[in-house]
Amino acid sequence: MSVRSKLLWMGLLTFVVFPLPAIATLRFLEGKSYSEILQLDHFRLVPILEGLLVGAIVGFIIYRITRLDVFNDIPLKVEEMIQQAHLKHIDILFLSLSAGFGEELLFRVGVQSYLGIVPTSIIFVAIHGYFSIRNPKMSLYGLLVLPFILILGYGYVTLGLWFCISAHFSYDLLLFMIILQKKETDAF
Repeated sequence: MSVRSKLLWMGLLTFVVFPLPAIATLRFLEGKSYSEILQLDHFRLVPILEGLLVGAIVGFIIYRITRLDVFNDIPLKVEEMIQQAHLKHIDILFLSLSAGFGEELLFRVGVQSYLGIVPTSIIFVAIHGYFSIRNPKMSLYGLLVLPFILILGYGYVTLGLWFCISAHFSYDLLLFMIILQKKETDAF
């Protein structure tokens, strides 16, 4: 199976499987409706646009910071995978949407409901491999990303799920597009 196929399957699993624990827990243990879990009554344009803007701004800032010399020898797995996968723009759109939707449902709606904002944010960054005892410089990247994840946690409480989904989506989309563009530019 190609790297591209693996990434697309991971995206599909993230979109479909990641939300299931949160939905099942809140639906069957707390009796919440699917509409409540997905906050469909709070599906509004303004928080979505705010999320898109916040995600893009933070993504751009983090990208610029990671171009500093201190980050030169930190292997970022996502960058390597995207460069090897020969992804198309539609693939990146799908992967960004999958991560934004699936991960935010799992972490914001599910985990954060039980553990709180700060522990959930630390777990989120750690699960992505950005805290490392073996590679302290990778932890530097984790500390750089952590404020954005905290913004998502607090944003969930104040602005709702759709703010988080759109912020996560635009953050990933911007970074993936930069990586893809960089790869295409380097090819010439």
